[in-house]
Amino acid sequence: MKYCKLCLQPDTRPNTVFTDEGLCPACHYYEQSKGIDWNERYEILLDLIKATKRTPGQHFDCIIGVSGGKDSTRQALWVRDNLGLKPLLVSLSHPPQQVSQIGVDNISNLIEMGFDVVLSSPAPETWRKLMRESFFKFTNWARSSELALFSSVPQVAIKYGIPLIFWGENPALQVGDLKTMGRNGYDGNNLRYSNTLSSGHAWMLEAGFRPDQILPYIYPSSEEFNVARIQIIYLGWFMGDWGLVQNASYTCPVGLSIRDESPEDTGDLYGLSNLDEDWHNMNQMVKYLKFGFGKVTEYVNEELRLGLMDRPTAIHLVEQYDGKCSDKYIGSFCEFMQITREQFWSHVHGSVNRDLFEIDTTGTIHRRFKVGVGL
Repeated sequence: MKYCKLCLQPDTRPNTVFTDEGLCPACHYYEQSKGIDWNERYEILLDLIKATKRTPGQHFDCIIGVSGGKDSTRQALWVRDNLGLKPLLVSLSHPPQQVSQIGVDNISNLIEMGFDVVLSSPAPETWRKLMRESFFKFTNWARSSELALFSSVPQVAIKYGIPLIFWGENPALQVGDLKTMGRNGYDGNNLRYSNTLSSGHAWMLEAGFRPDQILPYIYPSSEEFNVARIQIIYLGWFMGDWGLVQNASYTCPVGLSIRDESPEDTGDLYGLSNLDEDWHNMNQMVKYLKFGFGKVTEYVNEELRLGLMDRPTAIHLVEQYDGKCSDKYIGSFCEFMQITREQFWSHVHGSVNRDLFEIDTTGTIHRRFKVGVGL
């Protein structure tokens, strides 16, 4: 396990490769971005929009997938108010047992600001059973729900005949999932090769789910994209101030609701992420135990790149809060999954990366690595 020279990104992130100089892909892109002419990129975006032909009689210019959080709210506002477009927003709706009140409030906030929103609501019981299968197969309950999240947007785009989709950050450049890199920095049509989408849906069929039950979870094929002339464009590539905290600074003043819990309970420094439901914080804990980094690492990495935090402070915060999750969220998750806490921890322990962590006789998990140094 090695760390980036500039930030605290470890090389354990799936599909990431450091440069010969020891920079992670996100830091490498950040260093390159210092010389970018953002006005020129804005003109490129305007040309791309002009080149995308709207279907005759179509009321909307584009589609944006939204959760109502900081990133999607900023995208919706920027596309409408800066680009002068009329977007159709698509939101994946969680079952009543899972959705948070903050999530409901934030989607309502978008509607109250005048946006048209289509809600995609997969059958709750199938959703729950797929979450359970995802948890026990991948130790990642969100594998199925993320498939539904990513799939809902192009499905609606094809159904409504709206070929232009805006997405937020380019995960290849701004996170480090290099398999998603398209023809250029704004081309998002290779998103299908991301760590989540590349798993496909065959495992659902193998688990006994019927094809008609999993329609909301199937990402359209390349052929379907080509026939419908679908183009995904990463807006983050065109915005010089795209980031976790920056996006929140734009959206909190216009009604974004955020968490007021301690990072000790959520593993989230500022309460800005995973707002639409509570169990992603627990999933961040599991990700930490698999790969050695969680949401706090992502926060401090941005601050380190911007020069807003020194490395010792960042290391301290990661050591203190990365991978934290309140037992109340684990309890509510187990109740929804209809499993015991013992079953939960038995399975999680079986997926812990033993190169990075050790588990003592009491079940307590300890780091083997030193944050910022590695193994």
